[in-house]
Amino acid sequence: MPQDRTIRARLPAWASPGDVNAFFGLMLDNVANMLLMVSLLVTAFAFPTGVALRYMIPGTALGVLVGDLLFFWIALRLIRQTGRGNITAMPLGLDTPSTFGMIFFVLGPAFVGAKANGFTPDEAAIYAWHIGICSIFLSGIFKLFCAAGSGWIRRFFPRAGLLGSLAAVAMVLISFLPLLDILHSPIVGLISLAIVLTALVARIPLPLKLPGAVGALLVGGLMYYVLKGAESSGILPQALAMPHEALPIDPREGLFPTEWLSVFTFEWIKVLPDSLHYLPIVIPFALATVVGGIDCTESAAAAGDEFDTREVIATEAVATLVAALCGGVIQTTPYIGHPAYKAMGGRSAYVLATALFIGSAGVLGYFSFLYVIIPKVTVYPILIFIGLEIAAQSFHATPVRHYPAVVFACVPALAQLAVILIGGVMSDPVMFENGISLAALKNEKTVADITVVQMLAAGFIVTSLLWASILTAMIDRRLWRAAILLVIAAGLTLFGIMHSPHPGSPMFVPWQLDETTARLVWPFAAGYLGAAAVLLVWGVWLRAQGIGPIDDAADGAHAA
Repeated sequence: MPQDRTIRARLPAWASPGDVNAFFGLMLDNVANMLLMVSLLVTAFAFPTGVALRYMIPGTALGVLVGDLLFFWIALRLIRQTGRGNITAMPLGLDTPSTFGMIFFVLGPAFVGAKANGFTPDEAAIYAWHIGICSIFLSGIFKLFCAAGSGWIRRFFPRAGLLGSLAAVAMVLISFLPLLDILHSPIVGLISLAIVLTALVARIPLPLKLPGAVGALLVGGLMYYVLKGAESSGILPQALAMPHEALPIDPREGLFPTEWLSVFTFEWIKVLPDSLHYLPIVIPFALATVVGGIDCTESAAAAGDEFDTREVIATEAVATLVAALCGGVIQTTPYIGHPAYKAMGGRSAYVLATALFIGSAGVLGYFSFLYVIIPKVTVYPILIFIGLEIAAQSFHATPVRHYPAVVFACVPALAQLAVILIGGVMSDPVMFENGISLAALKNEKTVADITVVQMLAAGFIVTSLLWASILTAMIDRRLWRAAILLVIAAGLTLFGIMHSPHPGSPMFVPWQLDETTARLVWPFAAGYLGAAAVLLVWGVWLRAQGIGPIDDAADGAHAA
């Protein structure tokens, strides 16, 4: 302890020994998201690995660099203003829900669609890159406007709606899909997962005060390579053999990339009209980060660090715009772990170190070595923790009576998960070789069920937001508000922003629907309008009976 105080006395006000633990936590979180981005693009869509590493990674990393440098500067300014030396800078990194959203609903579909239109794989990958740039650029513009109206956004949508849609992505996609990869290598995966959950969820310290993420990486990585060595030497029984994971590239090919600099020719602007198709996916994710930024600011204030909410949202918007203008495809966001980093003893140095490490890894290209060397199964447990943390925070920050609304928000995400799994099966080459498609199925009930699941999955973030908000209004006995939201849902359905029946979930105009599409879309819209009418009448009856709405004060409190 005396030695720790001596070290602390020699450090500037913005640094502390606790910044070491905080750095590894924040840095590995960002590395995990970048690994996830490249790995899922390659494995789920056969995306060219070189294009992902040399075009997409540099700009994505630069967004983190700029955002964390801005938060570092904001923390320094707050130290000067308050004279306090124990201020912890707001952490920023790649948004995990957006990573999944961009891969499965923007980059992947854009790549597959371009190949279907005759593009070569590399041409299709560049087209998808440009779509990603445009999507993130529009996301940054949207968040910049939200910075001024962040208070209005929070008042308009209830927390159960805003956080419920985020919890849906967290539980169903962030936690479930990486778990599949973890269980492909259960020996290493479950050991790494146990370390992460014990250290980060149960908050039981590791020996030598190692961060949980670092402990999982070290122990899991050592176990991975020991098993690989035992397998190649014939010592390991075949039943315990590790899944084969071929090196995707020579990591030296990723060093000092220059291809991403073509972003400054602004060729990507040509596909801006095409990117508007993805706005129903992109904007809700952007809105979720705005709400998350607001919650992060409140969380930091509760821990004793008062940051300006509009400045926090503006910072993440600027970082996202910088990422887009430099060729990035994943938006940045403040992380919800500020109190955790403060508890580790972190100040501001951990944010500065993360900015420099992630930024240089992307621009200099040594991220490609991390991509090849680090076993994915050892970092994916971090994503499980993130998913659990986001979901738990969604409940913690929501009044108890609104819990059903948070759970209800997860239903459309379950449909999206089903679509991902069904799509993987139906796109298997064996299916094409044998002429098997959805249209070829003989069971009409199965076809009808799959069609409904696809429509429920289309625009599921918007659906989750509205469904949870509607149920929240019902619980609060604000039936008129619920009816208005139902009318909005009907309008969005008629334009394909949600419940689009077409492949790729494109938007459309209701007066140009063909007969088949109209039969699917109009009943959904009519159902929403019918429910709105019922609730309007019911609301009039409630008012006549003198039954008023429930507010938070009457409810009691949030979850403990």
